Amino acid sequence: MPSSSLSSWDEPEGLAARGTLIVLAGRGEHGGVYERFGRRLGYDAYRVRALGDPAADPAVLEQAAKLLADESLPGPKVLVGSDTGALHALQLAAEQTAGVDALILAGLPTGAWTAGSWEEEAAARTACPTHQGRLTNDPDFRRGAIDDTPDLPEPHLDLVRVPVLALHGKDDTISPLDRALSVYDGHPGVHTVVFHGGRHDVLNDALHRTAAATVVLFLERLRLVPEVRETGEARELPLMAEELT
Repeated sequence: MPSSSLSSWDEPEGLAARGTLIVLAGRGEHGGVYERFGRRLGYDAYRVRALGDPAADPAVLEQAAKLLADESLPGPKVLVGSDTGALHALQLAAEQTAGVDALILAGLPTGAWTAGSWEEEAAARTACPTHQGRLTNDPDFRRGAIDDTPDLPEPHLDLVRVPVLALHGKDDTISPLDRALSVYDGHPGVHTVVFHGGRHDVLNDALHRTAAATVVLFLERLRLVPEVRETGEARELPLMAEELT
């Protein structure tokens, strides 16, 4: 599956769509990797459009910009980035002030990491055996890409004027929690949720149901505070406890 291909999930028939999520995948991934996440958010009447890895294919960012500008997709429109996709989502939100209503950043990368084997990589990515099996048997997933350190944008959170939900696993060895928290520190528009036992691929980890529920709660609060979207003011939306098990 080409990295620029699009995977889509819509709201059930008969329900009005409540918003749109545009997902930017991480190293080695493609949009289809987020099927479980997309289906779950779709059941809650949010449309999900999942793209590939922008680090491998710059056309992904052009696709994301077109989706943000697509008036047929309902708002609020939220950029979701996982791994290096989180850095590209940040860059897009900083550069494109119109069209982005919020950001969701999962497993923000903070440095280089090297796996000695596929088994080690799979275990570092996720504790979910179902997702490990999916990646292992996915011919379009690129093993070893997590070792790549492409030319990535800096996380300029100071330029972001929309609410940010940051999701991170407490046991993330690819991007250690303390380093990720240091990036978010001092930015009042960021709400961080840490998952006990969570690893790098937070949206596809063993706590994927809790992660999806956290995202839905964030989206519902976003819908209740429309003035944040209208003014572009980055502020923290009231959510739940910061650490989840």
